[in-house]
Amino acid sequence: MRKLALPDEILLSIEKPARYIGGEVNAVMKDKESVDIRFCMCFPDVYEIGMSHLGIQILYDMFNRRSDVWCERVYSPWVDLDKVMREQHIPLFALESQDPVKEFDFLGITLQYEMCYTNILQILDLSGIPLSAARRGEDCPIVIGGGPCAYNPEPIAEFFDLFYIGEGETVYDPLLDLYKECRQNGVSRRDFLRRASRIPGIYVPSLYETTYREDGTIASFAPIEEGVPAVVEKQVEMDVTNAPYPESPVVPYIKVTQDRVVLEIQRGCIRGCRFCQAGMLYRPTRERSLEILKQHAERMLKHTGHEEISLSSLSSSDYSDLAGIVNYLIDEFQNQNINICLPSLRIDAFSLDVMSKVQDIKKSSLTFAPEAGSQRMRNVINKGLTEEDILVGASQAFHGGWNKVKLYFMLGLPLEEEEDRKDIAHLAEKIATTYYDEIPKEARAGKCQITVSTSFFVPKPFTPFQWARMYTPGDYLGFAKTVNHEIKAMKNQKSIRYNWHQADETVLEGIFARGDRRVAKAIRIAYEHGALFDAWTEYWNYERWVDAFAEAGLDMDFYTLRERSEDEIFPWDFIRIGVTKKFLWREWQRAHEREVTPNCRVRCSGCGAASYGGGVCLEKK
Repeated sequence: MRKLALPDEILLSIEKPARYIGGEVNAVMKDKESVDIRFCMCFPDVYEIGMSHLGIQILYDMFNRRSDVWCERVYSPWVDLDKVMREQHIPLFALESQDPVKEFDFLGITLQYEMCYTNILQILDLSGIPLSAARRGEDCPIVIGGGPCAYNPEPIAEFFDLFYIGEGETVYDPLLDLYKECRQNGVSRRDFLRRASRIPGIYVPSLYETTYREDGTIASFAPIEEGVPAVVEKQVEMDVTNAPYPESPVVPYIKVTQDRVVLEIQRGCIRGCRFCQAGMLYRPTRERSLEILKQHAERMLKHTGHEEISLSSLSSSDYSDLAGIVNYLIDEFQNQNINICLPSLRIDAFSLDVMSKVQDIKKSSLTFAPEAGSQRMRNVINKGLTEEDILVGASQAFHGGWNKVKLYFMLGLPLEEEEDRKDIAHLAEKIATTYYDEIPKEARAGKCQITVSTSFFVPKPFTPFQWARMYTPGDYLGFAKTVNHEIKAMKNQKSIRYNWHQADETVLEGIFARGDRRVAKAIRIAYEHGALFDAWTEYWNYERWVDAFAEAGLDMDFYTLRERSEDEIFPWDFIRIGVTKKFLWREWQRAHEREVTPNCRVRCSGCGAASYGGGVCLEKK
């Protein structure tokens, strides 16, 4: 019988003890003496967030299919347990075995969003692993990072032994095989890292050096040893239909953020929005076959007991057989009271018809993401959505029985002007007017409810907007104030509610997104001064970060307030994702001309993703 790492008196004194006891349905248990490699998979946030992450479920399933590997999980302890573990010197432990994380061969940390960076240091610290990779000995796990933030790993490079650039189904097996071989032959940690750097997609920061110009920009970035590649190639799983997929995902004891089965129908996006990092990183678009999706859906629902299934994609409407999978799910499972969730849909007649079949219209709201209020700005960001599209979709929705609409926008976009911000209010007003003009009083299910939400734009690596400047927290709040005042001046203001994002958090996210190796010093200082769970409003402290950057001798404005030049070397330029820097610069210029680039199925734009030899790039060849 397993012995829990935490005694009962601690479990009874903390919030949600089920976060820490493991033993969930479908959790994988193995005899640790019978495996050669122990891998601890980490999501550096609270359990409820991490358990909702599909990527970890995929890797957990894939690793545990190997008889020589046991993959376990760990998440960030919440602040109550964090305090207890430090006071009582309890080492951080994995859920399945309850063994200390430091006893594992690998600690794999998924990097899903920038605001979890201090939680990474918490994980290392509580595990008894030196924060700096340079100080780790032979008894420490190999600390590996992966996920979207790994596409600019430099701000956290100091804390990692290596990074995995790309999709996990491709070269993890060769990496694990190499580790096994090296350990059997008594190869040192340093030599293993050297050999690992030669595996495509593996980046070992300690084998590279950065130099800087007097103005603070990068002068050079290059390997410091022979045989280490100057360019790290993103790894892509082209055959997503036959790739490993978890048909028995772990089922938590407590409610988590996404308490449902997740069915990934495709990877990538054809749309080419200029602000969207995922749309560039995950090119080319690749679809799973309808038959394999049916199989996965049936088995996952059977093996989990979940009562909801969600179709996962950056743009579900662009899946070529969406009608096929939706109709199958309706026919097969609705009598079993299985709810079907359809995120990322473009609002058109087909989508509305589908949603009317799977949703309780009286309770649900429709989500539109125009991203910008004016047509001029939607052309700048290449949204591919006209005001007519939005109003026609809203009209169809209202006639179909909906009266609740959520609208998502960004503020602080490149080339944005005050009138563009005011147009957010004007668009919401036009949608409300559509409802009251077209739906007779006797047919209305109450008044129209429109929720407008704005976030502040953050330029991300490998997007056409990676050259753009940002603004100060005061500027961002001024932008939101403009929208708020304009909404209050609308005739239908009582039908419109407005929410906006935290401005100072946006600035820090922008620094982390495009920062270089020097930023790690500020992250360490902020953590040492108490920064943790920075993505959680109740623990966010901007002044602590301002002080940390000052103590580190770094100018925050250098990373945010300047527009980059065409020839500037970016910290992430050594990574090749298929999409070329030349294409991204061309799209940056087209944004300035307000020119729309057609989506990938209308016309190939020559972004470079065709080099992977598959997916949507080759559909017409």
